[in-house]
Amino acid sequence: MIYHIPHSSFRIPVDLRSTLLLDDQALEAELLTMTDAFTDDLFGTHARAEDSVVTFPVSRLVVDPERFLDDALETMARRGMGVIYERTSSGDPLRNNPSLEERDALIQRFYELHHKQLNGATERELDRHGSALILDCHSFPQRPLPYELDQDPNRPDICIGTDEFHTPKHLLEVARQSVTDEGLTCEINRPFSGSIVPRRYWEQDKRVSSIMIEVNRSLYMDEDTGVRSFQYGRCRASLGRIVDEIRSVGLPHTR
Repeated sequence: MIYHIPHSSFRIPVDLRSTLLLDDQALEAELLTMTDAFTDDLFGTHARAEDSVVTFPVSRLVVDPERFLDDALETMARRGMGVIYERTSSGDPLRNNPSLEERDALIQRFYELHHKQLNGATERELDRHGSALILDCHSFPQRPLPYELDQDPNRPDICIGTDEFHTPKHLLEVARQSVTDEGLTCEINRPFSGSIVPRRYWEQDKRVSSIMIEVNRSLYMDEDTGVRSFQYGRCRASLGRIVDEIRSVGLPHTR
């Protein structure tokens, strides 16, 4: 299994801090708002020795590795939040429009390197086992943020994201049932949708399966302070059981 953890980092490289227009206090608040805090631990701690864990090393405010490079294909580019964000979650300016040279430099330094690692992990899984399963690991705030397309305040505990080509129906049904078995509420592709697939395999190779699991932050942390709540351990254990069920059907060679 490949654990893809794209939004867990709070890190802003020192040499790029001056490109962000926010003062330190505002930047700290935006990082707390936009980071999928603790997802590297909530999900990654369940990885087995044979698994790959691909974690983006810097904040999504630097580059978002889950966006399309082409803004024409990226819905969030209309909100100023394409692969390189120019707006904050509330719509305020985050950075000046980067030049083509600045954009290319960021893409090469962070985005392309990350996707090279994801491609490599997928290729290794296919070579070893003839199939690959990507678990796209995220969290989401209890209350909708201004930039989000889905503003319905009634949010589930878990959101399962799918790709029409790469998420088999039986995998989705097992994921949904495993969430329900944990006593958690679940919705499909809401409030967020989709699940990442490496570009070279996307809509080309059904041996690559992908499913996204997003956990409501209210289940494990205080969103105002960024501190883990008393429910953290319970949430992590529940996610571990959900992941095990997904693994059991998503990787036939491990049955």
